[in-house]
Amino acid sequence: MNKAFTRTETSSPCLANFVDGKFVAGGTPFENRNPVTGELVSMVSEADAGVVDDAVKAAQRALKGPWGRMSVQERSAVLRKVADGIMKRFDEFLRAEVLDTGKPASLASHIDIPRGAANFNIFADQVLTLSTETFQMATPDGAGALNYAIRVPRGVIGVVCPWNLPLLLMTWKVAPALACGNTVVVKPSEETPTTAALLGEVMNEAGVPPGVYNVVHGFGPNSAGEFLTRHPDVNGITFTGETVTGTAIMKAASEGVRPVSFELGGKNAAVVFADCDLDKAIEGTMRSVFANCGQVCLGTERVYVERPIFDRFVARLKEAASGLRMGDPFDKATTMGPLISQEHRRKVLSYYEKAKAEGATVVLGGGVPDIDGAYANGSFVQPTIWTGLPETSAVVREEIFGPCCHIQPFDSEDEAVALANDSPYGLATAIWTENLTRAHRVAAQIDVGITWVNSWFLRDLRTPFGGSKQSGIGREGGVHSMEFYTELRNVCIKL
Repeated sequence: MNKAFTRTETSSPCLANFVDGKFVAGGTPFENRNPVTGELVSMVSEADAGVVDDAVKAAQRALKGPWGRMSVQERSAVLRKVADGIMKRFDEFLRAEVLDTGKPASLASHIDIPRGAANFNIFADQVLTLSTETFQMATPDGAGALNYAIRVPRGVIGVVCPWNLPLLLMTWKVAPALACGNTVVVKPSEETPTTAALLGEVMNEAGVPPGVYNVVHGFGPNSAGEFLTRHPDVNGITFTGETVTGTAIMKAASEGVRPVSFELGGKNAAVVFADCDLDKAIEGTMRSVFANCGQVCLGTERVYVERPIFDRFVARLKEAASGLRMGDPFDKATTMGPLISQEHRRKVLSYYEKAKAEGATVVLGGGVPDIDGAYANGSFVQPTIWTGLPETSAVVREEIFGPCCHIQPFDSEDEAVALANDSPYGLATAIWTENLTRAHRVAAQIDVGITWVNSWFLRDLRTPFGGSKQSGIGREGGVHSMEFYTELRNVCIKL
């Protein structure tokens, strides 16, 4: 079978697992539904323990096959063909991503698909300039010795992916792993399985040898996720997702002492000083709070605004957010999609209720939009802004992962830093100020992996990316990705 989809007895398409260059069935299929309408997109073949084992064994074999014997230049050329293959089938990948996630096509066509393809080109370049180190040393006989390091692939990498940016965040890990000569077994989210499977078709078309790229579908506990992360022949695990799941994966990885690279949850703060360019601060905060319906790990859920401009900022953000439009994701007028599922909507709405119960001032939203017709069964919620809650509130402390934020005034720079840092998470922050000295000073004090000044989601992919505290372990991007996906070996030559 050489296509991702087959037909079931009910004639609904069924998405297969991708193992050793072929699409294979697994156990009992599960449903993949469109969060915009609730309609069935496809059935998905859940990988049982046997399918996962087959995928890991195929990946181990591929390490010793043609892939393992390719030069860096040859691997780089293959990855460029993969990038070209995604762009050649751009519309197909775009439709699959929109049906799975519900996000507006205008967003996915601008970010998800092109940047997902670009990851292969970026790391094809990076691997060609990857360096190591060399040292000369003295020896008692005076002849000396030369030490040099070489990089070797880590082996089979288990890649466990999130549902908010499925193709982009999956290729962000797969591309450097393959560039370094590893093989991968990908477990996409059960909510968004399609583009990972379609990429299997592209891999075959690009000439990637069988077993190098494998995809197993399913859930976490007692399903494909657990089978993969506990498999003793998986040599490293990379994961993006919530901190609770990351903790479970870390426990599984401790058996056999496998290394992990995690980007986990966040409760990110924006700090808006009175000397900011207010137009830029509103535009940037709008995106950081409401983009992708708030389902962005780097998104903002806590906004701290210096008191002299607090009321103006709240009014301006409310006005801007009131203009968001929901509906058909393929309509250019649609600017906000639904949450990923009804289950996630129940979670987000529970925080909307907590905010009301704790006495929040609801500036905007706080409930379910009134949408008729085909979208009435979608997982939509209103964009929501609160003020007036204490910092101890669950709404202020816990990650919600929805289109919402709480806005709080502050009176001094030190207070703003303390408020931003008062969180168990440390993923990202945005600082809005026209004072360059203040920007440098405050940025250095925020305990996060990435700080944006007068911007948000601006990413140079050569730079280190990751979280502090409970927001992750390790760094990705540029050479930092290569550090995880390779092992250094030292060679000592006696002269």
